[in-house]
Amino acid sequence: MDFRRITGLPPYVFKIIDQIKIDLRRDGVDVIDLGFGNPDIPSPAIAVEKLTEAAQNTRNHRYSSSKGIPNLRKAVANLYARKYGVELDPDTEIVSTIGAKEGLSHLMWVLVGPGDTALVPSPSYPIHIWAPLFAGAEVRQVRLGGEVSSPDAFFANLIEAYESTWPKPRVVVVSFPHNPTTVCVDLEWMAKLVAFARERGVVIVHDFAYSDTSFDGYVPPSILQVPGAKDCAVEFYTLTKSYSMAGWRVAFMVGNAEVVAALTKLKSYLDYGTFQPIQIAATVTLNEADDYPPLVNSIYESRRNALCDGLEKIGWHIERPLGTMFVWAPIPEPYQEMGSLEFARFLATEAHVATSPGVGFGPGGEGYVRFALIENEMRIAQAVRNLKRVLVKLDAPIQ
Repeated sequence: MDFRRITGLPPYVFKIIDQIKIDLRRDGVDVIDLGFGNPDIPSPAIAVEKLTEAAQNTRNHRYSSSKGIPNLRKAVANLYARKYGVELDPDTEIVSTIGAKEGLSHLMWVLVGPGDTALVPSPSYPIHIWAPLFAGAEVRQVRLGGEVSSPDAFFANLIEAYESTWPKPRVVVVSFPHNPTTVCVDLEWMAKLVAFARERGVVIVHDFAYSDTSFDGYVPPSILQVPGAKDCAVEFYTLTKSYSMAGWRVAFMVGNAEVVAALTKLKSYLDYGTFQPIQIAATVTLNEADDYPPLVNSIYESRRNALCDGLEKIGWHIERPLGTMFVWAPIPEPYQEMGSLEFARFLATEAHVATSPGVGFGPGGEGYVRFALIENEMRIAQAVRNLKRVLVKLDAPIQ
Protein backbone atom coordinates (compact mmCIF):
# COMPACT_ATOMS: atom_id res chain seq x y z
CA MET A 1 0.00 0.00 0.00
CA ASP A 2 1.25 3.48 -0.87
CA PHE A 3 1.21 5.83 2.11
CA ARG A 4 1.56 9.59 2.03
CA ARG A 5 4.16 11.63 3.95
CA ILE A 6 5.77 8.64 5.70
CA THR A 7 6.95 6.81 2.57
CA GLY A 8 10.21 8.74 2.40
CA LEU A 9 10.99 8.54 6.10
CA PRO A 10 14.35 6.87 6.79
CA PRO A 11 14.69 4.20 9.48
CA TYR A 12 14.59 5.82 12.92
CA VAL A 13 18.19 5.06 13.92
CA PHE A 14 17.43 5.53 17.62
CA LYS A 15 15.17 2.47 17.36
CA ILE A 16 18.17 0.36 16.40
CA ILE A 17 19.96 1.15 19.66
CA ASP A 18 16.72 0.87 21.58
CA GLN A 19 16.14 -2.64 20.21
CA ILE A 20 19.68 -3.68 21.22
CA LYS A 21 18.94 -2.40 24.72
CA ILE A 22 15.65 -4.33 24.85
CA ASP A 23 17.27 -7.55 23.61
CA LEU A 24 20.14 -7.30 26.11
CA ARG A 25 17.81 -6.63 29.02
CA ARG A 26 15.67 -9.57 27.97
CA ASP A 27 18.82 -11.68 28.35
CA GLY A 28 19.39 -10.30 31.84
CA VAL A 29 22.08 -7.77 30.96
CA ASP A 30 22.16 -4.54 32.96
CA VAL A 31 22.14 -1.80 30.31
CA ILE A 32 22.71 1.75 31.52
CA ASP A 33 20.42 3.86 29.35
CA LEU A 34 21.92 7.25 28.54
CA GLY A 35 20.23 7.35 25.15
CA PHE A 36 16.63 8.54 24.98
CA GLY A 37 16.18 11.92 26.72
CA ASN A 38 13.27 10.81 28.88
CA PRO A 39 13.38 12.73 32.20
CA ASP A 40 13.45 10.42 35.24
CA ILE A 41 12.99 13.13 37.90
CA PRO A 42 9.48 13.11 39.45
CA SER A 43 7.01 15.86 38.61
CA PRO A 44 6.25 18.41 41.35
CA ALA A 45 4.06 17.07 44.15
CA ILE A 46 1.77 20.09 43.79
CA ALA A 47 1.08 19.12 40.16
CA VAL A 48 0.19 15.55 41.08
CA GLU A 49 -2.02 16.65 43.96
CA LYS A 50 -3.92 19.19 41.87
CA LEU A 51 -4.32 16.71 39.01
CA THR A 52 -5.81 14.15 41.39
CA GLU A 53 -8.18 16.73 42.85
CA ALA A 54 -9.28 18.08 39.47
CA ALA A 55 -9.79 14.62 38.00
CA GLN A 56 -12.32 13.87 40.77
CA ASN A 57 -14.53 16.69 39.47
CA THR A 58 -16.66 15.24 36.67
CA ARG A 59 -17.11 18.67 35.11
CA ASN A 60 -13.47 18.42 34.06
CA HIS A 61 -14.13 15.22 32.11
CA ARG A 62 -15.77 17.10 29.22
CA TYR A 63 -14.07 18.60 26.20
CA SER A 64 -11.66 21.36 27.07
CA SER A 65 -10.31 24.20 24.92
CA SER A 66 -7.63 23.58 22.30
CA LYS A 67 -6.37 27.11 22.95
CA GLY A 68 -5.85 26.38 26.64
CA ILE A 69 -8.08 27.41 29.53
CA PRO A 70 -7.91 31.15 30.34
CA ASN A 71 -6.23 30.73 33.74
CA LEU A 72 -3.49 28.62 32.21
CA ARG A 73 -2.73 31.23 29.57
CA LYS A 74 -2.71 33.91 32.27
CA ALA A 75 -0.23 31.81 34.27
CA VAL A 76 2.06 31.65 31.24
CA ALA A 77 1.85 35.41 30.79
CA ASN A 78 2.70 35.93 34.46
CA LEU A 79 5.65 33.53 34.16
CA TYR A 80 7.11 35.44 31.22
CA ALA A 81 6.65 38.73 33.07
CA ARG A 82 8.45 37.36 36.16
CA LYS A 83 11.28 35.56 34.42
CA TYR A 84 11.96 37.58 31.32
CA GLY A 85 10.26 40.94 31.77
CA VAL A 86 8.18 40.16 28.68
CA GLU A 87 4.53 41.22 28.50
CA LEU A 88 2.19 38.78 26.75
CA ASP A 89 -1.53 39.11 26.04
CA PRO A 90 -3.08 35.82 27.23
CA ASP A 91 -5.85 36.10 24.63
CA THR A 92 -3.84 36.93 21.51
CA GLU A 93 -0.20 35.98 22.12
CA ILE A 94 -0.44 32.58 23.84
CA VAL A 95 -1.82 29.23 22.72
CA SER A 96 -1.49 25.96 24.60
CA THR A 97 -0.14 22.94 22.72
CA ILE A 98 -0.06 19.22 23.50
CA GLY A 99 3.68 19.32 24.03
CA ALA A 100 6.11 21.39 21.96
CA LYS A 101 6.51 18.57 19.43
CA GLU A 102 2.81 18.62 18.51
CA GLY A 103 2.71 22.40 18.47
CA LEU A 104 5.74 22.81 16.23
CA SER A 105 4.54 20.13 13.82
CA HIS A 106 1.14 21.72 13.36
CA LEU A 107 2.64 25.20 13.22
CA MET A 108 4.50 24.22 10.07
CA TRP A 109 1.16 23.44 8.44
CA VAL A 110 0.20 27.10 8.61
CA LEU A 111 3.63 28.58 7.89
CA VAL A 112 4.93 26.53 4.96
CA GLY A 113 3.74 24.27 2.19
CA PRO A 114 4.86 22.94 -1.20
CA GLY A 115 7.24 25.38 -2.85
CA ASP A 116 8.35 26.92 0.46
CA THR A 117 11.67 26.47 2.25
CA ALA A 118 12.62 26.35 5.93
CA LEU A 119 16.11 26.77 7.35
CA VAL A 120 16.98 24.37 10.15
CA PRO A 121 20.26 23.77 12.02
CA SER A 122 22.14 20.57 11.32
CA PRO A 123 22.27 18.61 13.52
CA SER A 124 18.87 19.16 15.13
CA TYR A 125 16.19 17.52 17.18
CA PRO A 126 14.54 15.37 14.48
CA ILE A 127 11.08 17.00 14.48
CA HIS A 128 12.69 20.35 13.66
CA ILE A 129 13.88 18.80 10.40
CA TRP A 130 10.84 16.69 9.63
CA ALA A 131 7.96 18.99 10.58
CA PRO A 132 8.48 21.32 7.57
CA LEU A 133 8.86 18.28 5.34
CA PHE A 134 5.57 16.83 6.61
CA ALA A 135 3.98 20.14 5.60
CA GLY A 136 5.30 19.70 2.07
CA ALA A 137 8.10 22.27 2.27
CA GLU A 138 11.76 21.91 1.45
CA VAL A 139 14.31 21.97 4.28
CA ARG A 140 17.75 23.53 3.95
CA GLN A 141 19.92 22.21 6.76
CA VAL A 142 22.41 24.81 8.00
CA ARG A 143 25.62 23.58 9.57
CA LEU A 144 25.63 24.36 13.30
CA GLY A 145 28.78 22.50 14.25
CA GLY A 146 29.58 20.38 17.25
CA GLU A 147 31.46 22.94 19.24
CA VAL A 148 29.73 24.47 22.24
CA SER A 149 31.19 27.84 21.27
CA SER A 150 30.02 27.84 17.63
CA PRO A 151 26.86 30.04 17.44
CA ASP A 152 28.63 32.81 15.50
CA ALA A 153 29.68 30.36 12.82
CA PHE A 154 26.11 29.13 12.61
CA PHE A 155 24.82 32.68 12.15
CA ALA A 156 27.22 33.25 9.26
CA ASN A 157 26.11 29.93 7.74
CA LEU A 158 22.47 30.98 8.19
CA ILE A 159 22.94 34.21 6.25
CA GLU A 160 24.78 32.38 3.47
CA ALA A 161 22.02 29.76 3.27
CA TYR A 162 19.32 32.41 3.07
CA GLU A 163 21.06 34.42 0.37
CA SER A 164 21.82 31.34 -1.76
CA THR A 165 18.33 29.77 -1.54
CA TRP A 166 15.50 30.44 -3.99
CA PRO A 167 12.65 30.91 -3.37
CA LYS A 168 13.67 32.73 -0.21
CA PRO A 169 13.04 30.76 3.01
CA ARG A 170 9.93 31.71 4.97
CA VAL A 171 10.88 30.13 8.30
CA VAL A 172 13.96 29.59 10.46
CA VAL A 173 13.70 26.97 13.21
CA VAL A 174 16.16 27.30 16.11
CA SER A 175 16.46 25.99 19.65
CA PHE A 176 18.85 27.27 22.29
CA PRO A 177 20.18 25.76 24.49
CA HIS A 178 20.45 23.36 21.59
CA ASN A 179 19.63 19.67 21.43
CA PRO A 180 21.77 17.74 20.61
CA THR A 181 24.89 19.93 20.43
CA THR A 182 24.26 21.87 23.70
CA VAL A 183 25.29 25.11 21.93
CA CYS A 184 24.10 28.18 23.87
CA VAL A 185 23.63 31.80 22.85
CA ASP A 186 23.27 35.13 24.62
CA LEU A 187 20.72 37.91 24.18
CA GLU A 188 23.03 39.82 21.84
CA TRP A 189 23.08 36.80 19.51
CA MET A 190 19.28 36.60 19.66
CA ALA A 191 19.11 40.30 18.76
CA LYS A 192 21.14 39.62 15.61
CA LEU A 193 18.75 36.83 14.66
CA VAL A 194 15.71 39.05 15.19
CA ALA A 195 17.26 41.83 13.08
CA PHE A 196 18.00 39.27 10.34
CA ALA A 197 14.37 38.07 10.37
CA ARG A 198 12.77 41.52 10.47
CA GLU A 199 14.85 42.74 7.55
CA ARG A 200 13.88 39.75 5.41
CA GLY A 201 10.30 39.05 6.48
CA VAL A 202 11.19 35.64 7.91
CA VAL A 203 9.38 33.94 10.80
CA ILE A 204 11.66 32.70 13.59
CA VAL A 205 10.42 29.65 15.50
CA HIS A 206 12.39 29.21 18.74
CA ASP A 207 11.95 25.92 20.59
CA PHE A 208 12.84 26.95 24.16
CA ALA A 209 12.67 23.42 25.60
CA TYR A 210 15.73 23.92 27.84
CA SER A 211 14.80 27.37 29.13
CA ASP A 212 15.64 26.40 32.71
CA THR A 213 18.32 23.77 32.14
CA SER A 214 21.59 25.67 32.34
CA PHE A 215 24.78 25.57 34.39
CA ASP A 216 27.75 27.55 35.66
CA GLY A 217 25.78 30.78 35.95
CA TYR A 218 24.56 30.81 32.35
CA VAL A 219 20.94 32.02 31.96
CA PRO A 220 19.29 31.20 28.60
CA PRO A 221 17.53 34.20 27.04
CA SER A 222 14.03 34.17 25.64
CA ILE A 223 14.00 35.48 22.09
CA LEU A 224 11.05 37.65 23.11
CA GLN A 225 13.35 39.69 25.35
CA VAL A 226 14.71 41.28 22.18
CA PRO A 227 12.86 44.53 21.35
CA GLY A 228 10.78 43.98 18.23
CA ALA A 229 10.93 40.18 18.44
CA LYS A 230 7.14 39.88 18.42
CA ASP A 231 7.20 41.28 14.87
CA CYS A 232 8.80 38.11 13.58
CA ALA A 233 9.15 35.42 16.26
CA VAL A 234 7.27 32.82 18.24
CA GLU A 235 8.64 30.68 21.03
CA PHE A 236 7.70 27.30 22.48
CA TYR A 237 7.89 27.04 26.26
CA THR A 238 7.27 23.63 27.84
CA LEU A 239 6.91 22.08 31.27
CA THR A 240 8.65 18.91 30.07
CA LYS A 241 12.19 19.64 31.25
CA SER A 242 11.79 22.65 33.56
CA TYR A 243 9.22 20.91 35.76
CA SER A 244 10.02 17.32 34.74
CA MET A 245 6.48 16.85 33.39
CA ALA A 246 7.35 15.03 30.16
CA GLY A 247 4.35 12.70 30.01
CA TRP A 248 1.85 15.44 30.81
CA ARG A 249 2.29 17.03 27.36
CA VAL A 250 1.90 20.68 28.34
CA ALA A 251 3.54 23.41 26.27
CA PHE A 252 2.75 26.83 24.85
CA MET A 253 3.52 28.85 21.78
CA VAL A 254 3.90 32.53 22.59
CA GLY A 255 4.79 35.66 20.65
CA ASN A 256 3.63 37.05 17.31
CA ALA A 257 -0.15 37.46 17.48
CA GLU A 258 -0.79 36.64 13.81
CA VAL A 259 1.13 33.37 14.03
CA VAL A 260 -0.56 32.50 17.34
CA ALA A 261 -3.96 33.14 15.75
CA ALA A 262 -3.09 30.94 12.77
CA LEU A 263 -2.06 27.98 14.92
CA THR A 264 -5.08 28.51 17.20
CA LYS A 265 -7.42 28.36 14.20
CA LEU A 266 -5.84 25.18 12.87
CA LYS A 267 -5.89 23.49 16.26
CA SER A 268 -9.60 24.30 16.66
CA TYR A 269 -10.16 21.87 13.79
CA LEU A 270 -7.76 19.23 15.11
CA ASP A 271 -8.12 18.79 18.88
CA TYR A 272 -9.89 19.79 22.08
CA GLY A 273 -6.71 20.44 24.00
CA THR A 274 -4.99 18.61 26.81
CA PHE A 275 -7.20 16.86 29.41
CA GLN A 276 -8.57 19.70 31.52
CA PRO A 277 -7.35 18.38 34.91
CA ILE A 278 -3.83 18.46 33.45
CA GLN A 279 -4.33 22.07 32.39
CA ILE A 280 -5.58 22.96 35.88
CA ALA A 281 -2.61 21.21 37.49
CA ALA A 282 -0.23 22.99 35.10
CA THR A 283 -1.79 26.33 36.02
CA VAL A 284 -1.16 25.79 39.72
CA THR A 285 2.36 24.54 39.01
CA LEU A 286 3.28 27.62 36.99
CA ASN A 287 1.83 29.91 39.66
CA GLU A 288 3.17 28.19 42.77
CA ALA A 289 6.21 26.03 41.95
CA ASP A 290 8.91 28.51 40.93
CA ASP A 291 11.31 26.66 43.22
CA TYR A 292 11.06 23.41 41.26
CA PRO A 293 13.04 24.21 38.05
CA PRO A 294 16.16 25.18 40.06
CA LEU A 295 15.89 21.88 41.96
CA VAL A 296 15.62 19.89 38.74
CA ASN A 297 18.46 21.89 37.26
CA SER A 298 20.78 21.17 40.18
CA ILE A 299 20.25 17.45 39.65
CA TYR A 300 21.16 17.69 35.97
CA GLU A 301 24.21 19.79 36.77
CA SER A 302 25.46 17.19 39.24
CA ARG A 303 24.97 14.47 36.64
CA ARG A 304 26.73 16.54 33.98
CA ASN A 305 29.71 16.92 36.29
CA ALA A 306 29.76 13.22 37.11
CA LEU A 307 29.75 12.22 33.44
CA CYS A 308 32.16 14.86 32.13
CA ASP A 309 34.59 14.37 35.01
CA GLY A 310 34.43 10.61 34.59
CA LEU A 311 35.01 10.68 30.84
CA GLU A 312 37.88 13.13 31.28
CA LYS A 313 39.58 10.73 33.70
CA ILE A 314 39.52 7.92 31.14
CA GLY A 315 40.90 10.24 28.45
CA TRP A 316 37.70 11.08 26.56
CA HIS A 317 37.73 14.90 26.50
CA ILE A 318 34.37 16.60 26.07
CA GLU A 319 33.59 20.29 26.15
CA ARG A 320 31.43 20.77 29.24
CA PRO A 321 27.92 21.92 28.23
CA LEU A 322 26.36 25.08 29.65
CA GLY A 323 22.82 23.89 28.99
CA THR A 324 20.40 21.04 28.18
CA MET A 325 20.19 17.61 29.82
CA PHE A 326 22.70 16.16 27.36
CA VAL A 327 26.41 15.80 26.70
CA TRP A 328 27.47 15.90 23.03
CA ALA A 329 30.57 13.76 22.66
CA PRO A 330 32.91 13.56 19.66
CA ILE A 331 33.78 9.97 18.83
CA PRO A 332 37.34 9.28 20.03
CA GLU A 333 39.84 9.29 17.18
CA PRO A 334 40.64 5.54 17.17
CA TYR A 335 36.95 4.74 16.59
CA GLN A 336 35.87 7.50 14.22
CA GLU A 337 35.91 5.21 11.20
CA MET A 338 33.00 3.31 12.74
CA GLY A 339 30.64 6.23 12.31
CA SER A 340 28.18 7.24 14.98
CA LEU A 341 25.63 4.46 14.48
CA GLU A 342 28.18 1.65 14.63
CA PHE A 343 30.00 3.29 17.53
CA ALA A 344 26.73 3.63 19.48
CA ARG A 345 25.94 0.00 18.63
CA PHE A 346 29.39 -0.99 19.91
CA LEU A 347 28.93 0.91 23.19
CA ALA A 348 25.55 -0.73 23.73
CA THR A 349 26.59 -4.29 22.96
CA GLU A 350 30.07 -4.26 24.52
CA ALA A 351 29.94 -1.64 27.29
CA HIS A 352 26.21 -2.00 27.92
CA VAL A 353 25.83 1.77 27.77
CA ALA A 354 23.11 3.10 25.47
CA THR A 355 23.75 6.42 23.71
CA SER A 356 22.14 8.19 20.75
CA PRO A 357 24.09 8.14 17.46
CA GLY A 358 24.73 11.63 16.16
CA VAL A 359 23.59 10.80 12.63
CA GLY A 360 20.06 10.39 13.99
CA PHE A 361 19.97 14.19 14.35
CA GLY A 362 20.81 14.78 10.70
CA PRO A 363 24.00 14.46 8.65
CA GLY A 364 25.60 17.26 10.67
CA GLY A 365 25.58 14.98 13.70
CA GLU A 366 27.89 12.37 12.22
CA GLY A 367 31.03 11.92 14.28
CA TYR A 368 29.27 12.32 17.64
CA VAL A 369 27.15 10.44 20.14
CA ARG A 370 24.78 12.03 22.62
CA PHE A 371 24.61 11.09 26.29
CA ALA A 372 21.35 11.89 28.12
CA LEU A 373 21.63 12.72 31.82
CA ILE A 374 18.78 10.45 32.84
CA GLU A 375 20.54 8.22 35.35
CA ASN A 376 21.82 9.09 38.83
CA GLU A 377 25.48 9.69 39.63
CA MET A 378 26.10 6.12 40.78
CA ARG A 379 24.78 4.70 37.52
CA ILE A 380 26.75 7.27 35.54
CA ALA A 381 29.92 6.24 37.40
CA GLN A 382 29.19 2.61 36.49
CA ALA A 383 28.70 3.64 32.86
CA VAL A 384 32.13 5.32 32.86
CA ARG A 385 33.73 2.18 34.31
CA ASN A 386 32.07 0.09 31.59
CA LEU A 387 33.27 2.47 28.90
CA LYS A 388 36.82 2.46 30.25
CA ARG A 389 36.91 -1.33 30.23
CA VAL A 390 35.69 -1.64 26.65
CA LEU A 391 37.66 1.22 25.13
CA VAL A 392 40.92 0.02 26.71
CA LYS A 393 40.20 -3.47 25.41
CA LEU A 394 40.64 -2.19 21.84
CA ASP A 395 44.31 -1.42 22.57
CA ALA A 396 43.86 2.04 21.13
CA PRO A 397 44.35 5.05 23.41
CA ILE A 398 41.55 7.58 23.61
CA GLN A 399 42.60 10.95 22.24
